[in-house]
Amino acid sequence: MRLSTLLNSPIGKKLITGITGLGLTFFVLMHMVGNLSMFSGDDAYNEYAHFLASLGPLLYAVEAGLVLFFLAHAVNGFKIWIGKRKARPQAYAVYKSAGGPSMQSSSSRSMIITGIILLVFLVFHLISFKFGPGGPGNADASYLTTVNGVEMRDLARLVREKFALSWYTFGYTAIMLLLVAHLRHGVWSALQSLGAMRPSLSALIHTIGGLLGLGIGLGFIVMPLAIYFGLI
Repeated sequence: MRLSTLLNSPIGKKLITGITGLGLTFFVLMHMVGNLSMFSGDDAYNEYAHFLASLGPLLYAVEAGLVLFFLAHAVNGFKIWIGKRKARPQAYAVYKSAGGPSMQSSSSRSMIITGIILLVFLVFHLISFKFGPGGPGNADASYLTTVNGVEMRDLARLVREKFALSWYTFGYTAIMLLLVAHLRHGVWSALQSLGAMRPSLSALIHTIGGLLGLGIGLGFIVMPLAIYFGLI
């Protein structure tokens, strides 16, 4: 079987979504850990952001890889959803959680919806922060600071400004709860697609995936809420 044929088959699409999904899960976990540096102070957060920016070509390569992962995950996820719709054009009159081997739940049935919302949010998030004031192509001297004698972007200031807004803070919180739902089923589904777990471990892995998603979601939410309520 040719590689292109395999990748376009149902199994190939699931493999791609599984691999890219786990890769993106690792990325959001690392991103969450970086965000928590805000609790160590604005300087610590700015130094973290400056370190990433100082990676130069390596950062660009990682970002390009992430874009490819996001696109491959989204496109193949959509193709899988279309395939399921064609296989069963008539929706169930009553759709209850199946549990068991299939692990059918509200999280699994809403994967396409949460995925689309998260993708749109990602674009908005990049525009707000990466390409916001002081970012690439948006020079603004008022968003510069000096930490230990090194001039760098004052990203912490922008973060504080954004999360001082009610609509931004609570909108962000709602989106992160959707991320929790997406990861709850996504981690289990990815490992199943890659054949990385025994059937007897299915329920356990599904629980671990849910706890991991919850932990990541809460990790993202705690910093904005702390800023909004004046705790940091």
